[in-house]
Amino acid sequence: MKVRIILSLLFLAPLWLSAQQFDMLIKGGHVIDARNNIDAIMDVAIEDGEILNVAENISVENAFTVIDATGLLVVPGLIDLHSHNFHGTDDDRYLANSFSALPPDGFTFRTGVTTIVDVGGAGWRNFKTFKKQTIDKSKTRVLAFINIVGAGMAGGSFEQNLQDMDARLTALEANSFKEHIVGVKVAHYYGPEWTPVERAVEAGRIADIPIMVDFGATEPPHPLETLYMEKLRPGDIFTHTFGHVKGRDPIVNFESGKLEPFVFAAQERGIIFDVGHGGGSFLFDQAIPALQAGFKPNTISTDLHTGSMNGGMKTMLNVMSKFINMGMSIPEVIAASTWKPAQVIKRTELGNLSVGSPADVALLKVHEGEFGFIDVKGWKYPGTQKIECELTIRDGAVVYDLNGLSRPSWEPR
Repeated sequence: MKVRIILSLLFLAPLWLSAQQFDMLIKGGHVIDARNNIDAIMDVAIEDGEILNVAENISVENAFTVIDATGLLVVPGLIDLHSHNFHGTDDDRYLANSFSALPPDGFTFRTGVTTIVDVGGAGWRNFKTFKKQTIDKSKTRVLAFINIVGAGMAGGSFEQNLQDMDARLTALEANSFKEHIVGVKVAHYYGPEWTPVERAVEAGRIADIPIMVDFGATEPPHPLETLYMEKLRPGDIFTHTFGHVKGRDPIVNFESGKLEPFVFAAQERGIIFDVGHGGGSFLFDQAIPALQAGFKPNTISTDLHTGSMNGGMKTMLNVMSKFINMGMSIPEVIAASTWKPAQVIKRTELGNLSVGSPADVALLKVHEGEFGFIDVKGWKYPGTQKIECELTIRDGAVVYDLNGLSRPSWEPR
């Protein structure tokens, strides 16, 4: 008897779904979802803040709101893996409760970003302040890489203090806030020791989370090959991949113009290469030869702060557009901005449109024309495609709508 009932319910499931009332239907868009290998014209149904269904030609009859996405990309809400959002009013604290960091909601939804990751603004001493000021007060989903430095990314002498780099206390804080802390950050150390990286790795091991390395500032530079092949674990992240700054060797040899061969080996080993564009860490001299050699970043991110937002970086979508015009395909760029970062931070409920996943969705328009993209040295690179966000949905609610796609048309009384 039970078998007959189950079979009957399975047989009736499509009819039940077609008759079910639901909140929202995104109709006729080009869905790109790397997790589910979707790259086609599909409809997306949303109910109670979750993805209800992704299929061809879902009926509009039972949808409370219908959004016409014809001609648009429909993708999971973007994940910006590298940002700085511990904004505050402390003087001379760089990106830790200070003026150079930015409140997330002003920079996320308008670019299709629904999840942003602050990397290193707070350490174990001040993470609770960051949570109270930023995480708890933002509509954007804010996650964090906790700094191995207890004082966080406060700049200057704060980030040179080996005594404040405590692996055990960092891991303890990470384990206390598992919902929010997804990694450990190490950055800006000038000394010749590998100690900061080693302590960050130890904290990551204890808490079972990846670390992100902002490498450089030592003279002579530490060898990148040693970092990739000996110090980091598979799954750990090297950010500012396409930078060339004092104290750090570049991945494309400056003299030969060729990609260092160990970079491919490191990526095959499982090291994650993140863009982390920023205000000083992206050069066409690095990115274009690397892409031409077949090397592509695993994840695309902004390194958003006051020093990058009005320069060559601008927005998440501008960085993504650069990579499309440098040769990555649109599906590759979407994957590197959605599903791949979700995997890297072990939050696989995000970055996809699977049934039951949070309904974080971005509707993007790819404009065709003549555009210019700028690197951190001021060089311009031409392009013919540029992405703009039309609409963003966070947990099933429209949080940004550029042209009123989700709204009824005004009619005179």
